[in-house]
Amino acid sequence: MAVKRLLTEFGMGTSLRRQDYTEAAVRGVRDALWHNSINLAELFGKEKNKMQITVDVAVQQPDAVDVAQVAEIFPFGEVSVVVSPGGLDVPRDDGGKPTVIANVAISVALDLEGAA
Repeated sequence: MAVKRLLTEFGMGTSLRRQDYTEAAVRGVRDALWHNSINLAELFGKEKNKMQITVDVAVQQPDAVDVAQVAEIFPFGEVSVVVSPGGLDVPRDDGGKPTVIANVAISVALDLEGAA
């Protein structure tokens, strides 16, 4: 198998008032996806479902992210979501819940063995 990472895209998402780490992660994924319109699988003569998609999410409370909800954004491919400590919680002056910032990296790989 000759699996090669072909694309990496970055995004950032926020939850302004609810301290919702999943929503911040989902928004980060959508932000990253908004930046590209590459038809990667078709470029190499592969089926879209053959894409191997890795989503790296960094937030202050990794256990608060619903990885299934993040993964279901993708209509194609084999999706793996990895959540680790990072991102940023920004305190609010009004005493409310902090603003949550999630950083996201999406990598797409394909098995290029026998590619046209």
